[in-house]
Amino acid sequence: MEAESQASAIIPLALPKGAEKFCELCQREARLQCSKCRVTFYCAAEHQQADWVGIHERICQLLVPIRALTLCSLRQTSHTETQIKKLIEICRLVAQSKLSEGKHQEALPAAQLCLRCSIDVHGPNTVQLVPAYLLLAEANMGLGNLDLVADFLSQAEWAVLKSPKCGLTIHHQLHRSLGRLHVAAGDLDTALHNFANDIYFATEEYGLDSTVTSRGYFLMADVFTKQGKIPTVHSLYSEVARIWHRHLTRLLETRKESIQNPPVDSFYDKAERVEVDEMLRTMLEFEQKDTRKDPARIAVVAHCLAMLSFLGGDFLKAQGFGSTALQASQLIPDHDLTEPIQALLQLVKILHTVPHPGSAESQY
Repeated sequence: MEAESQASAIIPLALPKGAEKFCELCQREARLQCSKCRVTFYCAAEHQQADWVGIHERICQLLVPIRALTLCSLRQTSHTETQIKKLIEICRLVAQSKLSEGKHQEALPAAQLCLRCSIDVHGPNTVQLVPAYLLLAEANMGLGNLDLVADFLSQAEWAVLKSPKCGLTIHHQLHRSLGRLHVAAGDLDTALHNFANDIYFATEEYGLDSTVTSRGYFLMADVFTKQGKIPTVHSLYSEVARIWHRHLTRLLETRKESIQNPPVDSFYDKAERVEVDEMLRTMLEFEQKDTRKDPARIAVVAHCLAMLSFLGGDFLKAQGFGSTALQASQLIPDHDLTEPIQALLQLVKILHTVPHPGSAESQY
């Protein structure tokens, strides 16, 4: 349904005396309300449409029982608090998905609501607000609002400092965001310091070979690329490729066991795959442009992309990247990846007829 059809004008006389309504996005005086839930308000149609696209369409009716209660009774009702926590998680997932797709403006409404609901449940300046601060920081980073990014990350840092027993995951996520901020600001040495802390905390929480940790290696490699330290970049990219190759190989083996079923996909998996695809493509392009091309590195990264595409049900891309991987592996006598790559390409042919096997992506 179109967003415009969901708004109706507020009738002042219908409101309780002294009751003011404020815009969901900017907190200015509201003139419109959602005509479906009637508990969400906006200053203008532009903000109503932005909120509808960003998050409201998904949670419209979920807000009705929550906002029908006063804040006092809300804190006394465990069921409603559970509903708010569910709302927080939905907002977090939606914001993260949109960020992974590069839709930074659309991610803002979900991230803002995630923060407000987190404050309602946990109170201000608590460590539970940090995930929402990080989402807002990432959205604004994508929009180039570095001052706002610094402000949100400062609030996140303060909340973490006040919570000495804060979990390792929060620490690694905070340092990762701080590192990205310093990269954007051109302070590469400070960025490297934060990415090193990111890797340390991620390793402590998830392990050295975790895909979560690998993202820290990738971001650190990006800094070394800017500094012209190419051998270090190759080393870090090789570690990222090794981690993801092992992870995707395990997933592929599981997938083969249920080959008659379509690829299983969840909301979060789609968001994650977009991010991983972009990361691996960057690595493949870097290796292919290097003057001293290493077929082994190209084969591993291209094979990762082929497996990722296959698991996502994109057989055309799986064929293209698989062909790239095969061509690279065949440059090395008795390369141990040649047989697994050929097996994957055969599996693709079984499940899907590829119309253009000679696509640009299959060219080494």
